[in-house]
Amino acid sequence: MSHIKHTEQSEQKTLFGFWVYLMTDAMLFATLFATYAVLRNNTFGGPSGGELFNLNFVLIETLILLMSSFTFGMALIGLQNKRKTLLVRWLMVTFILGITFLVMEIYEFRQLVNEGYSWTSNAFLSSYFTLVGTHGIHILFGLIWISVMFYQIFMKGLKPQVSKRIKMLGMYWHFLDVIWIFIFTFVYLLGAIKL
Repeated sequence: MSHIKHTEQSEQKTLFGFWVYLMTDAMLFATLFATYAVLRNNTFGGPSGGELFNLNFVLIETLILLMSSFTFGMALIGLQNKRKTLLVRWLMVTFILGITFLVMEIYEFRQLVNEGYSWTSNAFLSSYFTLVGTHGIHILFGLIWISVMFYQIFMKGLKPQVSKRIKMLGMYWHFLDVIWIFIFTFVYLLGAIKL
């Protein structure tokens, strides 16, 4: 009985530590948002975000990422009920949605660069590429983490250590979705409005 209690306390400490990490990551994004807010009108005579961004495309990206948050929630239900097949199935759907989102983001970046609007064009684009690119790197890391978890699920099963890692991954993935909602609102939607 005391071993179970010790395991639960250890998991709670680890999850708390991971929350602290997420808060430091939130501070990183807050800094990038603040930088973008200061530089968003510094286009050096070039087009603004409203002229560059394809809102329909970004809306599809957003819906895909939000759907991945739902599918990760379904995976966590599979984990909670110790249903390995359900967990793996929903994690796979989450992975596919995450890859799709990342490919769309890279495509958007490539289109801008091909049209002559790179991160070196002006301060606005530099801050845009940095903010959105940092989120994209986090998504890539999340996809790598999901891949590692597939391996651990198949090799170790749903042991407490594996379950704890999946829960932390879920916290991380939902955090990235929240950050993207801020990016979508602040960068793309407000960027379409002339201020």
